[in-house]
Amino acid sequence: MTDRHVLDGVRVLDFSQHLAGPTTTRLMAEMGAEVVKLELAPHGDQVRNVGYLKGGRSAYFLSQNRGKKSLCLDPKSDEGSKILRELIPHFDVLVENFAPGVIGRMGLDWDTVHELNPRLIMCSISTFGQTGPLAHRPGFDYIGQAYAGVTGLIGEADGPPILPMVAMGDVMTGVHGLAAINAALFRQARGGPGQHLDISLLDSYFHCHESGVAMISGSEGRFEP
Repeated sequence: MTDRHVLDGVRVLDFSQHLAGPTTTRLMAEMGAEVVKLELAPHGDQVRNVGYLKGGRSAYFLSQNRGKKSLCLDPKSDEGSKILRELIPHFDVLVENFAPGVIGRMGLDWDTVHELNPRLIMCSISTFGQTGPLAHRPGFDYIGQAYAGVTGLIGEADGPPILPMVAMGDVMTGVHGLAAINAALFRQARGGPGQHLDISLLDSYFHCHESGVAMISGSEGRFEP
């Protein structure tokens, strides 16, 4: 029997919420991966109650988490921690988008999960990355957009910025996460080790400066976008 999709056989633990992380894992599910979404007990993913509800179910949640299985647990409890530690050796990828340091306080920092499963690819998605002077700050799409210098380019010159009514940063960051994970899986297939991938909204948004950075650098600051 041949695989029908490129990620058939790949198993993913999805410990992400909201949009950026779920975008990564939704795309992986669409490519054939088995995705198990881990939700925090007792209420589950916060976006289960966001947006249009029909029959008590969020259309937004379903659109971002289609094709996934769900498991609700408390990772801080002894039982929840035991379940997670038993699951990790059986999966290829772990995706999380908590603020940096949070998953470590759950007992699932990179060193711990790497010891449990040396082949595991762990993808951490955040606003500012896992290291650096801003790493400790929480954030979301529009904050990353502003720090990356994109917000100031949208709108009239003599008026305030006009925020886009689509979460392009979260979606774009999710696609960056997908690309990084697939590259890590490709490297692993050629004998490479497990890896910890650091994906940030700030980096993803900065890639939108396809000409501005080169023009400012090339003009030694004389050009202003």
